[in-house]
Amino acid sequence: MTEHGVISKLKDIVGAKYVLCGDDERSQYDNDRTAAYNGRSLAVVRPANTREVAEIVKLANHSGTPVVPQSGNTGLNGGASPGTGEDQIIVSLARMNKIRKIDPLARTVSVEAGVILDDLRAAADAHDLVFPLLFGARGSCMIGGNLSTNAGGSNVVRYGNTRELCLGIEVVMPDGDVVDVMSELRKDNTGYDLRNLMIGAEGTLGIITAAVMKLAPKPKAYATAMISVSGISESLNVLNALQIASNGAVEAFEYLPRKYFEHLADLRPELRPPFDMPADIGILVEVGAVADSDALPDAAGKLPVVAQMENVLETFFETGVVLDAVIATSETQRQEMWIRRELALEAAVARGPLVNSDVSVPLDSVEAFVDMMAARLPKVAPNAESGCIAHLGDGNLHYCVWPEPGNKNPVDPEMHAAIFDMIEDAVEELHGSFSAEHGIGLSKRGSMARRKDPAALAVMRRIKAALDPNNIMNPGKVLP
Repeated sequence: MTEHGVISKLKDIVGAKYVLCGDDERSQYDNDRTAAYNGRSLAVVRPANTREVAEIVKLANHSGTPVVPQSGNTGLNGGASPGTGEDQIIVSLARMNKIRKIDPLARTVSVEAGVILDDLRAAADAHDLVFPLLFGARGSCMIGGNLSTNAGGSNVVRYGNTRELCLGIEVVMPDGDVVDVMSELRKDNTGYDLRNLMIGAEGTLGIITAAVMKLAPKPKAYATAMISVSGISESLNVLNALQIASNGAVEAFEYLPRKYFEHLADLRPELRPPFDMPADIGILVEVGAVADSDALPDAAGKLPVVAQMENVLETFFETGVVLDAVIATSETQRQEMWIRRELALEAAVARGPLVNSDVSVPLDSVEAFVDMMAARLPKVAPNAESGCIAHLGDGNLHYCVWPEPGNKNPVDPEMHAAIFDMIEDAVEELHGSFSAEHGIGLSKRGSMARRKDPAALAVMRRIKAALDPNNIMNPGKVLP
């Protein structure tokens, strides 16, 4: 079928208004937020429902036209990029943005793939519940993309990744068949787990069009603090003590080193520093209490959850593990603490071209990773500057390197590869993962080839070949 024939039939399926062919119309879909993956699609098609998605995929499978599923296009690894072949069509799920049903009693919500994360959070909030997925792109990322990459964020320590928040999905397979496993069940052992097969597959096995997600009780009160600690490993004792004291209610435990605060001061000098004296190791910690009694202040006007945190921190202050602490006394102060954390990507990019990573190691190996990088980086890039922030509660690190600080030119490819290899070598030595929460996409296919177990890769290829024999679903992504 000719390109013109494919476009004509796409218009028949969704209407001419929703097939974008002009360069200006396609620009926001062809190019990603990092500016690293600038593709060129044949067309962008914007279906309104699952039936239209199924018809689009049937057409693509029949004509051999590759399909690139796309939600909010906020990814960092090129997983939603169409490449430069010009024969690929982007299927944007943005119009499929309905919250189909919310069940406060069962604490579930059925949503279409194009629902923006913040909109889902707001819908849950209206029922005094929370959808706990939380990260910087929540105002524009969409649930379909969150599922396709198994997104993480700051609250994984309590609620888990997106996979742990999903009960069921609806997915259009590469032949256009619709698999409806929109289960609201907490237990369902009826064969292979197709839901988990599709979550994290980055659209290479099918297009997720809807899902049933879990909701959680909305915390009645928070205790949020910035603490300065004597060491990364020592801080894990603080985390464990807070988990015991709060019955597992720690929602975030974020590592923010001194270098990050210096970068942030350059970017946003109007923000107050978190401590009177700079901290070498800063931790943003938050506990969310859900009992009604936790929202009732004591005679001194202090919330029980805050008093609980103070008691734990005081114990570690006496032993020298906690060096300083500032506990938020208002919602404004709490939000100020979170703003410092959520500016991380902006602060990193503002310093110029960099090598960025998204890796994970066991919790008790985070300090070893940081020390290894400090020792090895000068041997690979003598002039380099590094920075690292981490979701310390789940061992996920974002380690950044600026090979030539102040140089605005793109990082030399050979230098980029050398630094990336150095990071991945350390991760492998520590029995970690070269991809924690951002997915594989285009950028980490080489890592998959070098680092992934060959037998596991072989199984993945067999699954891909069995489900998508014509290789139309997001080709060139994930598998090396």
